[in-house]
This record gives sequence, C-alpha cells and structure tokens, in this order.
Amino acid sequence: MPLLRLGVSLQPRWPIEDGTAVLRAASNAEQLGFDHVAVGNRLLDSGFGLDTDPLVLLSAVAGVTTRLRLLTSVLVAPYYPALVLANQAATLDVVSGGRLFLGIGTGWNPDEFEAVGVPSRERGARTDDHLAAAKALWTTRPADFEGPFTRLRAAHLGVPPVTHGGPPVWVGGHSDAALRRALRFGDGWYGTGADAADIADVQRRLRELATDDERVERLTLASAAFLTPPGIPAAVPSPGEPLGGVSPTATRVADALGELSEAGLTVCTLWLPVAAEHVEKAMEWIASEVMPQLA
Repeated sequence: MPLLRLGVSLQPRWPIEDGTAVLRAASNAEQLGFDHVAVGNRLLDSGFGLDTDPLVLLSAVAGVTTRLRLLTSVLVAPYYPALVLANQAATLDVVSGGRLFLGIGTGWNPDEFEAVGVPSRERGARTDDHLAAAKALWTTRPADFEGPFTRLRAAHLGVPPVTHGGPPVWVGGHSDAALRRALRFGDGWYGTGADAADIADVQRRLRELATDDERVERLTLASAAFLTPPGIPAAVPSPGEPLGGVSPTATRVADALGELSEAGLTVCTLWLPVAAEHVEKAMEWIASEVMPQLA
C-alpha cells in the first residue's frame, strides 16, 4: 500500500477561557505521529467549530511544534489582498521552517463576502489573480504583476519564503474550475469527503483538462475525511459519509483509508466532529488502533 500521510483538523470549538488547549492538542498530534494539523478559514461564527484566522493560529502551532506540517484547510483567497496573502504566507513559511502547505479555496459564504466588501461573483477571478500575484512575489525580486485586481511595480516582498518558489499551494474544490486552477497554480489538489471513486474521477478529469500529463502526475492528491471514533460522542453531525461508516472499527477505518491510498490519495486530513475535550482521546485511538494497520 502506498504511504498515506494522516493529519487531523483542529476544528472543534475550543474553550475561549483556555486558549492554549488547541496548542496542546497540536503538540500531542505531533507526539502521536500525525503528519499535519489543519485549520479552516471562517470570519463569522459558523456554529461548527473553531472560527479563527488559519495563518494566525498555525503560526502559534508552529511555535509549539518542530516537525508537524501546517495546512490551511482551506484559506479563502479572495478575503485577503494579494500582497497581504503573499506576505503572511511567506512569514509563516519562514517561522515554521518551511512546514506550511497553503490550501486555497474561492469561498462560498455570502455573509462573509458582504462583510469584507468583496462581491462573491468575483471570487474565482480574485482567487486566480491573488495566486498569480503571490507566485510572482515569492519567485521574483523585484516583482512586476498586472492583473484585474492586483498591480505590482518593482515590488520586493517584505519577507521572501524559505521554501523555493513559496509554500506549496493545494487548490480545493471539485468543480472543473477548481481543477483547472490546481493545474495552473497548484502543487496539489485538496478535496472534501472524497471516496476512492471520487479520487479516481478527479484524476481522470485532471488528465482531460490538462495539456501535459506530467503536470497531473506532479500534483499531490489530498482530501479531508470525516471520522467519529467508537465510544466518543459526536458534537455535531458529520458533514459527509464517515470513514468506517456509522459504527466504525479500527479495521473498517484502516480499510477505507487503504482504498483511498490505492486510488491515489497521498494525504488525508481527519475531520473529527467531536467536542474539544474528546479530541485528544480521538487522536490517541487513531494513533494506537488505526495507524499501525497502515504501516
């Protein structure tokens, strides 16, 4: 079985009165052998979990870990001016020693787009503009760029990234537009709740959309998956079909992950719809019962 790198989402609603709880969980994830932790991007209260700025929170996680990779899952590119996005991502890339993976999406929430003053109808075009400008700033000093929303003239980014070419960009989404964006700008594709058939379909569609098969082969295929370990109550409904079904066992979960791996997935983020006080118990179950079956 090809190697499958497992991570965990830091999405539960952590207690505000103990702001370091999420950092302890991230540190524990590193000790348990997880590949990465992931943080989503919400500006308004979703009622679904931790609604923080992913680059800010992952900067704090970088300070309490040494090996753990850091994934934005996903950052909504249109919310950030291109120069701000490029500089913040490069800053985190530097302070983490090159551990950032920049999961990018176009967003969907009309209330948030209205609140930041960005027309939601422009979200695709702005994402393309911001990614192209960020790539220019990460790779060229000084950088010139002319796009529909960003103009740069002999710009020197405040801090150049430590990763050559900038942090890897994983483009989220299942639409053809998202897949084209991944081929144009991405180092990887990032899905949500994808099963083995979905992964195979994404690979087929990428090959159909690509002008170069080698470009497809270079893309990392990653996805979030949902899991509520046995004996741990769910705090919110699973957003999609859970790994191992509604009554998962370690073997069922490992088999499901194995199918994803065989289909071509190389990175899987486990989204745990459990209360904050159960997150570490859930991670420990995964590390002790599921991971050994994937070795």
